[in-house]
Amino acid sequence: MWGNSKNKVRSSKIETLIGQDIEIHGDVKFSGGLHLDGKIIGNAIAEGGGNSVFIISDKGRVEGDISVSFAVINGEVIGNVYASEKLELSGGARITGNVHYNLLEMASGAEVNGKMVHESEKKRLEHYVSDDVDDDETLQGTEPV
Repeated sequence: MWGNSKNKVRSSKIETLIGQDIEIHGDVKFSGGLHLDGKIIGNAIAEGGGNSVFIISDKGRVEGDISVSFAVINGEVIGNVYASEKLELSGGARITGNVHYNLLEMASGAEVNGKMVHESEKKRLEHYVSDDVDDDETLQGTEPV
C-alpha cells in the first residue's frame, strides 16, 4: 500500500523551472519536466509524449490548455487539462475548464469547475493538440491563444 510505486507519478528530470516572478505570453512547448511557479498565458504542451511531467505549484497559474502525460496541479488553471497517463490534483488545485484523464488522484480541497472525462484508453497527446480549436471545448468568455 505505502510502497506501491504503480500509483506514483513517473519521476522525470525537471529540466525547466519558471519562477514565481515570471509571466510568459504564448504557448510553451516542452519535453521532460516543467515546474511552474509563475504564470503562463497560453497553452502548455508536452512534446514527445512518454515521460513528460508538468508540475504547477500553489503559486503557479495557467490561462490556457494543458496537454501532458503526467501532471501535478496545486495552483490555478483556466482552461482544459489533458493528462494522457495520470493527473494529481493537490488540495490547492483550482481548475476552471474540462479535465480529461486516464488515472486521477484528487485531494480534499481541490476544485474542478467543468466536466471530468475519463479516457479509458490511453490517447496520444497529438489527439489533443491541434491548430483548430473546437468551439464546444472552448471556455465561454475566453479566446483561443
